[in-house]
Amino acid sequence: MVKSLHDMESTLDRLLAVSLLLNEDATQSLAKEGLSIPRAQLLWHIHHQGPSTQRALAEAMRVSPRNITGLVDGLAAAGFVTREPHPTDRRATLVSLTERGTASMAQMTRDHQGLARLLFEQLDDFEAFAAGLTHVLNQLNEALGR
Repeated sequence: MVKSLHDMESTLDRLLAVSLLLNEDATQSLAKEGLSIPRAQLLWHIHHQGPSTQRALAEAMRVSPRNITGLVDGLAAAGFVTREPHPTDRRATLVSLTERGTASMAQMTRDHQGLARLLFEQLDDFEAFAAGLTHVLNQLNEALGR
């Protein structure tokens, strides 16, 4: 099957539209919880990886330690995370979810699953779509040097 440049550009335009809609939906949903996308990403990481040092969080999120400090400060002030002494490194602290943080992540997981069902449950050729998306993501990561 021959792909025209026009068809590829049109497909990229739709992909960008999906990205914008997902970002808008996430921003609005998170704002109701008093969260921003970067704060939610940090919570999501801790939820999936467990308590982490701020240095590990900065590396995982590809931001500066100073930026992580600001994110953690805000999340701690809002009651989503706590800082606790590291059990083996007295210079480090571990950032952990609080009950509020855990409850928010449970709700975020349910919302994530619901959106996945809404978007993909009735998709006829899900495997081909997922494979195509993986290819696009790999190409983009390679082009960005990641």
